[in-house]
Amino acid sequence: MKRFITSILLFFSIIWADRPITAEDIVNMRYSAQPAMDANGTQIAYVKIIPRRADEKRGGSYREIWVMDSDGSNKRKFTSSPINSWSPQWTPNGNLSFLSRRKEHHSAIQVYVISTDGGEATILTNHKTGIGSYQWSPNGKWIAFLSKDEKSNEKKKLEKDGFDMIVMDQDHIYTRLWIYNVKTGAYQKVFKQNLNVASFTWTPDSKSIVFQGTDKTGSDRDLLERSIYRVKAPNGIPRKVLETTGKLGDMAISPNSNNLAFLGATSYNDPIAQSIYLIPLKGGMAKMLTPDFKESFITLDWIDDKTVLGKSYRGTKTVLSTIDIKDRSLEGVANQTDLLIPDEIITFVSYHRETGKLVIVSNSQSNPNEIFMGEVGSNTIKRLTYSNPELDDITLAKQETISWKSNDGLMIEGVLTYPLKYRKGKRYPLVLQIHGGPEGTSLDGWNTRATYPVQLLAANGFVVLEPNYRGSGGRGVAYSKADHDDLGGMEFEDVLAGIDQLIDDGLVNKNKVGTGGWSYGGYFSAWAATKHSDRFKASMVGAGLTNMISFMGTTDIPYEMSIVHWNQWWFDNMELHWERSPLSHINNAKTPTLVIHGLRDERVHPEQGMQLWQALRIKGVETELVLYPREPHGLLERSHKLDYMDRLVGWYNKHVK
Repeated sequence: MKRFITSILLFFSIIWADRPITAEDIVNMRYSAQPAMDANGTQIAYVKIIPRRADEKRGGSYREIWVMDSDGSNKRKFTSSPINSWSPQWTPNGNLSFLSRRKEHHSAIQVYVISTDGGEATILTNHKTGIGSYQWSPNGKWIAFLSKDEKSNEKKKLEKDGFDMIVMDQDHIYTRLWIYNVKTGAYQKVFKQNLNVASFTWTPDSKSIVFQGTDKTGSDRDLLERSIYRVKAPNGIPRKVLETTGKLGDMAISPNSNNLAFLGATSYNDPIAQSIYLIPLKGGMAKMLTPDFKESFITLDWIDDKTVLGKSYRGTKTVLSTIDIKDRSLEGVANQTDLLIPDEIITFVSYHRETGKLVIVSNSQSNPNEIFMGEVGSNTIKRLTYSNPELDDITLAKQETISWKSNDGLMIEGVLTYPLKYRKGKRYPLVLQIHGGPEGTSLDGWNTRATYPVQLLAANGFVVLEPNYRGSGGRGVAYSKADHDDLGGMEFEDVLAGIDQLIDDGLVNKNKVGTGGWSYGGYFSAWAATKHSDRFKASMVGAGLTNMISFMGTTDIPYEMSIVHWNQWWFDNMELHWERSPLSHINNAKTPTLVIHGLRDERVHPEQGMQLWQALRIKGVETELVLYPREPHGLLERSHKLDYMDRLVGWYNKHVK
């Protein structure tokens, strides 16, 4: 009898272990983030992202502070949901600081501290307009932080009296750089100049702060026209280190405080700050260390005064490499040495100089973001957190990187996911999941989330292709600019060529192809449903632009989309912009199209989705418009994510299969 019961239990465990992923599984996923190692290298504080339960009030996921020993043992929770806590940093005396909003103490976000021996967290700052990002000075005397301007008393009174009109480009609210004196509790602005500060970092000697800022506010010119400044701490006059044209990314200061490494664009119309530059902090010319590199650098750190640590996208993978600035070749290119090319996709890395350890956040084909530990000079990393044990009971579909040749001979890459119950020789329905940007990158890691539920689609019998069409990141500057002046042109031919390759390989049924994506991926899918409607049986347009002309006039990034990607304003070439609008090809449309949009979307105004839906409805093409209240350029709330995934799978099951 005992043997019988054991056999039954084993049978059911096997059945359970074979179960496919569900929408509920996806919204219940937990993630590890923001690891910070203490000075001795013995403990790591980190954030665990916890989804809301179905019975809780609406809203996004919670964030908790956890601590573990550096070998992954002795995990303990220091803050609990539903109170959100994030950005853990170790204080000079070995305790923990973090950001939180606790209304019993203050209505705005403040810095809190908690003893590693346990007990209650106490509020440290009490700044009127709250704390944005913050950073302890290396000597522990100050905390530098960002905070937005307070509304004037006159403005507050007018709003109270009902004069709450919004006058565009006139209400200049700057994000300022402040310093908090830990000993005295005093606050002061570091400088008085009207500069909107985007990011900052202390010099290792605690004498100065280097920051990125611009005098522009409320516009994507803030993103495209930043300069790098240095200012003495705790107060001084900002000195411009570098005035550049185009985007700026991550930056890091050498341990001796002499040099600044930063990520920058090569020109105003370079869509990604993906090249490494070096500039002396005392002044001088910036030198590019990575000309013609066929990858996109994402983050920077320093190993020592002569060696930069860079994390990059290389195709569909991530790579950690060192850039040796002391041994430059005759061509002036810094020597690059690959340090780590893991199977995992690295999303965060920090080098702990005292121990030589690498603290890493990464994901893989089989798990979302977790924390790992590595060492410089070692090709292996050790996993420290296991946030989703239920994944052990879920069978995931096979996933791999593939490549194909586009119509003009350019090699294109993408991530291919097979149906969960794939059988060789059978042709399957295909759905595209197209990334946004267009300078985004599909990576060969954990690609399943509510808005891109890749494994859920595979579990429902679909082949899924995520193409990195020309214009994507991960293959250097030239590739990311290869679609400029031609949006919807050869980049779409890249995707069609990928579909044809899968048909030729015998994997895909040419009569069963659907598409979907968000933002620029939504544009792609609207373009597929109109311009190329003969090729597609169904489409999902998520927060997608459908009318290039009205989009440019309503988006919060007109400079980004016009000058960066088109090299011209839309009103200077209305014919081209209308021709590349999905709406201009509505008379070709016969593809059933699901249109999804958040009502708080400032990037792509909901009117874009409404225009497409209205036109398709009038033309008699099957369509559905779903508008999600409170949602921005994506989905945050649990119920909305579940509803969307159910609709998406249902739409493809109905029209593609």
